[in-house]
Amino acid sequence: MRVVPALGHLAVRMITNGAVDRTVQNWIADELSRSTVKHTIAVLVRVMEQAVRDGIIKVNPARVTGWQKLYKQAEDELLDPRAPVLPDWETLVALADALVAASHDEYRGWGDVVIFTACTAARIGEISRCRVGDIDTTQWIWTVRRQTTPAPGGLTDKGTKGKLARKVPIVEEIRPLVAQRILSAGPNPDARLFTGPRGGRISTAVLRDATHWDDVVTKLGFEHLRRHDLRHTALTWFADAGVQVHVLRRIAGHGSLTTTQRYLHPDVRKITAAGAALSAHFNVLRAPRSLPSPIVMTR
Repeated sequence: MRVVPALGHLAVRMITNGAVDRTVQNWIADELSRSTVKHTIAVLVRVMEQAVRDGIIKVNPARVTGWQKLYKQAEDELLDPRAPVLPDWETLVALADALVAASHDEYRGWGDVVIFTACTAARIGEISRCRVGDIDTTQWIWTVRRQTTPAPGGLTDKGTKGKLARKVPIVEEIRPLVAQRILSAGPNPDARLFTGPRGGRISTAVLRDATHWDDVVTKLGFEHLRRHDLRHTALTWFADAGVQVHVLRRIAGHGSLTTTQRYLHPDVRKITAAGAALSAHFNVLRAPRSLPSPIVMTR
């Protein structure tokens, strides 16, 4: 379910320590639980150990260490929490255009997926299963009901993480994009809004390979940007816009409010503004109080 979609396209001899490290980081970024990551690594270790016994490779590259620290970092945002966040709309559009330019036949759909992800805070698996009928173009609301996930034999569709449907706003900036996708998909309400160039399901691994993601983001100066960071970007932008945390939790589909609070890290401008607001408050407290006017007695 996870090893084959992530590494199955590589020959055994080409699976390096670096490839395994990046794969584990992606699993963690996709919000898989600790136990799931642990058991998945164990399966990979056993497969690669057999390759060592068969003389295909000399050293097992799957025996990774320290991944728990990566998990802790992803949970607590120990480093700069805004580091994986795209700074603005223009940067997002530039990234989308660069990924399209790097793809085979410059398929525009990849750019649409990237922009849609960074504006809805959805997982790419949820976007893959988004149907035309799930979009309400009157109120511009997307009801997220299902997702596409890796499974034995390929990709499959199932309920969302947490098994609950949720509603996500379609912001004004991407409404023309969504309207064009609906028009292209046709009248069938069950048609997928986003597909690969041949009409197939998409996934984070498919997006990575089709757009040469790693090479593109490195050239743009975002070498640490992962596909999941598009969701991180959207949630951070929502938080910066003042969306209340309980609403943000519903949009994100988080089971815990603690998870949502990870995205409430203000930028420098908001921190500076907070300092100015406190100074203004102090100035009001220090301002001399005017004395009452003397009372003049007259006869």
